[in-house]
Amino acid sequence: METGTEMSFLLGIGSNIRKSPYFDATVADGVQSFSVYNHMYIPAHFGDPQAEYERLINGVAMWDVAAQRQVELLGPDATQLAQYICARDISDTAIGQGRYVPVCNHDGILINDPVLLKLSTEQFWLSIADSDIELWASAIAAERGLDVRVWEPDVSPLAVQGPKAAALIAQLFGDWIHELKYFWFRETSLQGIPLVLARSGWSKQGGFELYLRDAAYGDALWDLVREAGSAYDIGPGAPNDVERLESGLLSYGADARAQTFPANPFELGLGKLVDLDGPDDFIGKQALSKIRADGVKRRLTGFIIQGEPVPGSEHPVAVTQNDIEVGSIGEMAYSPRLGKNIAIGIISNEIADNAENLAISVNNTPHTVTISDLPFIR
Repeated sequence: METGTEMSFLLGIGSNIRKSPYFDATVADGVQSFSVYNHMYIPAHFGDPQAEYERLINGVAMWDVAAQRQVELLGPDATQLAQYICARDISDTAIGQGRYVPVCNHDGILINDPVLLKLSTEQFWLSIADSDIELWASAIAAERGLDVRVWEPDVSPLAVQGPKAAALIAQLFGDWIHELKYFWFRETSLQGIPLVLARSGWSKQGGFELYLRDAAYGDALWDLVREAGSAYDIGPGAPNDVERLESGLLSYGADARAQTFPANPFELGLGKLVDLDGPDDFIGKQALSKIRADGVKRRLTGFIIQGEPVPGSEHPVAVTQNDIEVGSIGEMAYSPRLGKNIAIGIISNEIADNAENLAISVNNTPHTVTISDLPFIR
């Protein structure tokens, strides 16, 4: 299967990697490539990435994002555990509200950037990126003797994204969906299928996520959304790397990962979400306080890459100035809307935004790069 932009190979489908409740439906709809995320298969594309991009930008797309797993904190000490894990102050989070939260290790390195959903005073979901936060949170809860259950519930998100998503979701659920603010959600159902409906999703084109609460209804939910979406020319797709680069969305795993390219929230543009001055302790607070006091050394930024459309890269690419490494690019792509190669990466704070003589090498081909503000497209 194709997993990158220039290399193809077969990906074995075995029992050691979990399948989502929508797996059979995506196969029936012609999925051509899978990746692995949170130990699950996740569709990468359905054979025509350009058409999938166009649907996201101009219409509506549906994505199997069940690999965006939920870690549930349930019990009297759920709030205490959530606050100790999250670097952001969550004390004023309302029931039905989601919050984007940095999760760090004791060295202040980002290890996940989930959305925290508050279902009740004793029940939270961490809707996680690609790392084992269930193991992390359960170990912390046990070591601290907290009265809370940490587990992965039977919850599998299906994303509906694009400028026509709201019209489709209103058709399915009713006009009340327009009342939902971004990251807010409501527990509901669709023809007897239990769901949490949230105004959220990994794009800036507008959309919703349907958190399926019973895997047995995976095919039924997929078919309901697909049938209703036919009036809007809906089609299957996957979280779109080109659109996320254009929109300046952080991708944990691509832009930073604790094991391969560690970075702290200040370097990744998440400093405003780190509450160092509040009374609550959290993991990494001491380290992050020192980082802030010493001064942040790097910053997340955009890059414009000169030349013909780049094929992308499977590994971080060094950014150099006069042959001295000054930064790194995690992911790059050609933007159809900009007609340019764009990338997101980290650069030393000693390098000015208008710095010259910056370069990268992709497949042994040199490219001049310039620094750009994020997002590329608002």
